[in-house]
Amino acid sequence: MSHIELLFATRLYRADLSEHGKAVDTDELAASCYAIAEDDEAGQEWCEKNAYPGYTSYASLGDLPWRFPIFKDLVTLLDKHVAAFAQDLQFDLGEKSLKLDSLWINILPEGGSHGSHIHPHSVISGTTYVAMPEGTSALKLEDPRLAMMMAAPTRTQDARRELRSHIPIAPKVGEVLLWESWLRHEVPLNMAEDDRISVSFNYSWE
Repeated sequence: MSHIELLFATRLYRADLSEHGKAVDTDELAASCYAIAEDDEAGQEWCEKNAYPGYTSYASLGDLPWRFPIFKDLVTLLDKHVAAFAQDLQFDLGEKSLKLDSLWINILPEGGSHGSHIHPHSVISGTTYVAMPEGTSALKLEDPRLAMMMAAPTRTQDARRELRSHIPIAPKVGEVLLWESWLRHEVPLNMAEDDRISVSFNYSWE
């Protein structure tokens, strides 16, 4: 009798921030994101120079938890979520641990998108969602084996979720998503009139 196994799983962690403590106020967090974006001239210049739609603090600010206490509270929660995900992944961390490597703001206006990419030099990456207006773009995850499928035919439109080449994930405000940093992902075009606001981060093994 034939038997088919599911091998080489790609794990996606999804939870409310409040699952590991009192969640931060997303309205206050959104206001903080806008305040930082308005004052961050270096970040604005980087976005303009690199044709980045909207605003990101990725290339300009590395001290958000010091600037605004709410980001420090956020990191406290993220540490707990990342620890839970690392346990689920059954990582053998040895004498080292997973530590926050970077934390940055993303403000994506109508018509903005973020192309397909990975997060090199990190172990776990993720995003927590601050503002997700109705109709805004989901996070799109790509099968990491896609480049090796070569001459394989495309999947049927009703293919099972675990067999699809791309999977959209529509997070809600106050939710956190975590994945291993090698997982390619993108943010398609924001079709909503309002800004899509998120805070992304990387954890490295140190």
